[in-house]
Amino acid sequence: MTKRYGLIGKNIDYSFSRAYFADKFDKKKDSNSTYENFDIDKISLFSDIIEANKNITGLNVTIPYKQTIIPYLDSLSKKAKKIGAVNTIQITKKGKLKGYNTDWYGFYHSIKPLLKNSHKKALILGTGGASRAIEYALNKLGVKYQFVSRTASEDSLAYSDLNEEILSDHTILINTTPVGTYPNIDQYPEVPIDYITNKHIVYDLIYNPEETMLMKLAKEKGAIVKNGYEMLVLQAEKAYKIWNRPFPRD
Repeated sequence: MTKRYGLIGKNIDYSFSRAYFADKFDKKKDSNSTYENFDIDKISLFSDIIEANKNITGLNVTIPYKQTIIPYLDSLSKKAKKIGAVNTIQITKKGKLKGYNTDWYGFYHSIKPLLKNSHKKALILGTGGASRAIEYALNKLGVKYQFVSRTASEDSLAYSDLNEEILSDHTILINTTPVGTYPNIDQYPEVPIDYITNKHIVYDLIYNPEETMLMKLAKEKGAIVKNGYEMLVLQAEKAYKIWNRPFPRD
């Protein structure tokens, strides 16, 4: 029986997932599984995708729908509910949709080996759906954090607030924004690079380009840098396990 998987998102031709799963199925000699992109301009079209594709086993969800997709689902795992964002959907034989978040898992396991005793506080750049998974993972790791956004609010600093004192106190920087993604490879979040040192970890969730401008500049300052590729692989494998296990289970 053919198993169909796919990705929900907007402008997702660049997608990591489709190529990754095609390669995975090829290596497994699994000719019964397929993975396709469902590119939609607005989240309200998600219902049409489900209606027209009754035989889908599971879906991934990417920007900008990780939060807005939640009302369209029948249930959420405990972790997805706590995070408030979904990147994986399991579909039952009866067509029920359950949302999960595997982004936190991918980030948690990819950053953990880099952490030293000096890495106690982090700055999370961005406040979108991806940032919520990072927040959840940092809580599990016992790392304190502060959100950074374009404008200051009760919950976040503005980029213009960042100074030497804040950067020296927060030795982990995590970019959850799309700033610096191909083709805009010369861009980077408005972080004061001069205050980054060899005590910092700079983790950029972007994977295309392989080395973002933020990573390049931070590396020149001696920081440990990492892109989002390993996180993506780990979250994808976790999603695949969810799709292929009995429903429902958290």
